[in-house]
Amino acid sequence: MKRKVFEIYQYLFPVVLTPLGYWLWWQHYGGDHRMAAFVFSIPIIFAYVVPAVGTNVLKVWEFDTRFRLGRFRPHHGFVFGSATAILTWIVVGAPVPEANLSSMLIAGFILASVLGFWNWIYDIAALRTGILKVYNQPHADGKEAEAVATDYAPWFFGGFGFAYGFGIRLTERILLGEGQWDWGWLLFAAILFTAIALPVGIYVLHSRKAHGHNGCRPMRIKL
Repeated sequence: MKRKVFEIYQYLFPVVLTPLGYWLWWQHYGGDHRMAAFVFSIPIIFAYVVPAVGTNVLKVWEFDTRFRLGRFRPHHGFVFGSATAILTWIVVGAPVPEANLSSMLIAGFILASVLGFWNWIYDIAALRTGILKVYNQPHADGKEAEAVATDYAPWFFGGFGFAYGFGIRLTERILLGEGQWDWGWLLFAAILFTAIALPVGIYVLHSRKAHGHNGCRPMRIKL
């Protein structure tokens, strides 16, 4: 039953949440499509780049779904990205064109906490159903889904949440507050790079400290 719920969710919810999420951000920024597209697209791109590398290149993760490209489900960016964008919209608060470093850090820490927690819960459930498989050290040690998810989810999703929340406030300051749209593409690239590199770096440091390796190769159960 639980697996059936996940099977339905992964196709139905992105169809509903993607246009809804974009509309919410468009309303959030007073009908400004540039700001809406900027903020809405970051979690979608993140959810294509990082899991695609993790599944098909490093082979540390695997999706057990009907439609796959190798080990990766081709719609995953919209499964994660649309839900993340809406969850962010709920907690981020009104735009802050005059954002300073303090407000950027606060937004980062709030979103790190929210995304780190809820994606940890989600991945535990996904691991239990078997729709998601993660071949990390706790998996190799025969531990349960909670331990497997705890080894990576808070670091990946918390790190992404911090970069995303900080980046939203920074974007509002530079693009809305100062009107520096000539810097838009460079700013987008910098935030996206940070949103990818920061969680990966944090995870690698955690894995080295906890397990003595970088966690970037599949760990199999030893018989």
